[in-house]
Amino acid sequence: MPADKGDNAGLRIREIYAFDGGTRVGRPLYLSKIRAGFPSPADDYIDKKLDLNEYLVKHPAATFYVKVEGNSMVDAGIRSGDILIVDRALEVADGKIIVAVLNGEFTVKRIKKKRSQLFLMPENPDYPPIEVKKDSDFKVWGVVTAVIHHM
Repeated sequence: MPADKGDNAGLRIREIYAFDGGTRVGRPLYLSKIRAGFPSPADDYIDKKLDLNEYLVKHPAATFYVKVEGNSMVDAGIRSGDILIVDRALEVADGKIIVAVLNGEFTVKRIKKKRSQLFLMPENPDYPPIEVKKDSDFKVWGVVTAVIHHM
């Protein structure tokens, strides 16, 4: 898949990764909830291995990952450097956060329909909405289902 050329609204896709349904590496998943207080030994309560693909990916053949750059979606919890999980099998609906190509440039925004107009809405007041005009080259690549970022 092609790399992003950027957009004027501050959040660009830096890299796109296809879903690899190959070897899965699991990590321990504990049955007990963790408290933010006195620690307790939890090794006796291991349920199974946690497979993040199983937990976060509903349609493996239609899912890809993107790494973002910029801050136009910070109020939606999407920061520069985050990895988004994007599902192409999901229906695009008003209010969903999507990955799209607009006039040859990748972007991630919230889609908003107002009467007969379509907008790509940033989640940062420093950036203006982008109107998708009828003569625009516009294609939705998928719906964002999860955000992965470091604390």
